Amino acid sequence: MTKVTSRTGSCLCGSVRITVNNSSNKVGACHCGMCRRWGSGPFMEIDCGTEVSFEGEDDITVYDSSSWAERGFCRKCGSHLFYRLKETKQHMVSVGLFDDQEDFVFETQVFIDRKPPFYSFSNKTNDLTEAEIFEMYSPK
Repeated sequence: MTKVTSRTGSCLCGSVRITVNNSSNKVGACHCGMCRRWGSGPFMEIDCGTEVSFEGEDDITVYDSSSWAERGFCRKCGSHLFYRLKETKQHMVSVGLFDDQEDFVFETQVFIDRKPPFYSFSNKTNDLTEAEIFEMYSPK
């Protein structure tokens, strides 16, 4: 069962603080080309739903990365903050931002067929391919 809890955190410089009211403890990694280009590795995230608030919003820059999603980062220090679905406002928040990470469990890797061969996680995870992800989220 997924643990749901409130969480707080901040970017590297502290200009942006985040409060999440309904967060999972399940960590996911995305290996798509866009995530890897954004951070030189997989995007490690927690699904935080829509109950997300920010202090220091003036220091958040949002990049319109696709027709369905956008990415936020701190304009001062460059910390990756979130990947957000435009339609639902669901936030996948960068796992490294959170103050308390004790209860996190690495559960899922997506776009596993796009992962380059030079790294690999030893954790047993639920792995989904690009086709499986698009099938899950494509309009029916």
